[in-house]
Amino acid sequence: MDTPIHPRWLRATHWGNTLAVAMLTASGWRIYNASPLFAFTFPRAVTLGDWLGGALLWHFAAMWLLAANGSMYLALNLATGRLRRRFFPLDPGHVWRDLLRALRGQPTHDDAAGYNAVQRAAYLFVIADIVLIVLSGLVLWKSVQFPLLRELMGGYESARRVHFAGMAALTAFVGIHLVMAALVPRTVLAMIRGH
Repeated sequence: MDTPIHPRWLRATHWGNTLAVAMLTASGWRIYNASPLFAFTFPRAVTLGDWLGGALLWHFAAMWLLAANGSMYLALNLATGRLRRRFFPLDPGHVWRDLLRALRGQPTHDDAAGYNAVQRAAYLFVIADIVLIVLSGLVLWKSVQFPLLRELMGGYESARRVHFAGMAALTAFVGIHLVMAALVPRTVLAMIRGH
């Protein structure tokens, strides 16, 4: 049998992170609705947690899932050298070229075993974005226990905006990721079966 494109640990942590992010987003939207930052709210049908307390419980449960599963994902990527092999080097010129091709409907994805420059940049961005979401979430959850982090983010209200912006960027990434997976369905099969 062929060597899998995605090892079992990667597939398991990918789907675990997917579940955690979906739960965090839907419960986060319900939490946001209780005290909106902007002049809109999210439809109740796409939120998780029937009331604010319920949404917070879902959010904290998903937070621990993401913390454990995401840490395992990062640790295994670093320990196996996969992070270095799959995501570096990253050349801005290649990112720009691959982005223009993708916008013309010709994404560069000839080899399912590798990532094009846009994918590498996007995956590195989403890892950094999730770290920012976690740090701002710590300020929102335990503001008194993390005063330095709170001040680095410009205070509690600023941390709320950072958290919201990070969530919006993550949601945009997921939307684009789903569109690209639909355009190249063999990548989804590889993330399910490994080949």
